[in-house]
Amino acid sequence: MSPRTLLLLLPLLSSLLSCSSTPPAGKLIEGHLRPCPNRPNCVSSENGGSAPVAPISFRSSPEQAWQIMQTVIERLGGKISDRGPTYLWATFSSRFCRFVDDVELRLETEEKIMHIRSGARVGYADFGVNRKRVETIRKLFTEQENQPHRPAPSGTKPQ
Repeated sequence: MSPRTLLLLLPLLSSLLSCSSTPPAGKLIEGHLRPCPNRPNCVSSENGGSAPVAPISFRSSPEQAWQIMQTVIERLGGKISDRGPTYLWATFSSRFCRFVDDVELRLETEEKIMHIRSGARVGYADFGVNRKRVETIRKLFTEQENQPHRPAPSGTKPQ
């Protein structure tokens, strides 16, 4: 391989290697979802900064809504990394370069809402991917919650 070809491939190789990233250090901060950084690659219903989205409301019991949400996340290709009675953290990977986005939810049982945060781990802009993901999650959750008969997904237990 010529030195010139190597120089041309170096930026490409560098960008491909930068596609990997480490998970966020913190989860909840003083009981709330982490704020979005000052970049357009994150949306949040809590501490949303310049990119707010509405929280996801529900009518069913908190336990039922939480189970439906977990099913929706997994059906959309999310990998749940941490789940508890009121907090969920999942990751979604892009097809190209396997960029990882973190999706976090916090259940507010009294208010009957779920706060949601979706953000890219690396880069600056995401071309609206995280906002679209949140709206897709909201739409599918609402559809599932409105189904008259919701059998529990097989092999899972409410958390």
